[in-house]
Amino acid sequence: MKTTNKLTTILIADDDEEDRMSIQEALEESKLANDLSFVSNGEELMDYLYRRGKYAAPGASPRPGLILLDLNMPKKNGREALQEIKVDPNLRGIPVVVLTTSKAEMDICQSYNLGANSFITKPVTFEGLVEVMKTLGKYWFAVVELPPQA
Repeated sequence: MKTTNKLTTILIADDDEEDRMSIQEALEESKLANDLSFVSNGEELMDYLYRRGKYAAPGASPRPGLILLDLNMPKKNGREALQEIKVDPNLRGIPVVVLTTSKAEMDICQSYNLGANSFITKPVTFEGLVEVMKTLGKYWFAVVELPPQA
């Protein structure tokens, strides 16, 4: 098994501040040493990925090795952002894991049809979230081969 890539940035796109803090704490508790970046809506996500506005400086927006994407965000929702990411040849190689409260079959099917790499319903307990983050970290950073950072 390969070793965890500690330099890989995980970009978390979620408009709920409590969820962002819980995800960060769960990642820390699961011993993932990856750099974390946060955006709070779909427009900010795309600004980050395209290095626009406050993300124009390369140091302000390292290319993520993984995006955790909430579907229900303001300005541009996760579905719209996912579609934009997956049609762009420069971005589509970034794995996107939908991490949302939805369990709706329509959301699951639509996310995969738009190119999501995985769909995870947010656990209701913090312990459940820690387990999901451990599994996610092991899979994405120890098992699979990610594309090289651009």
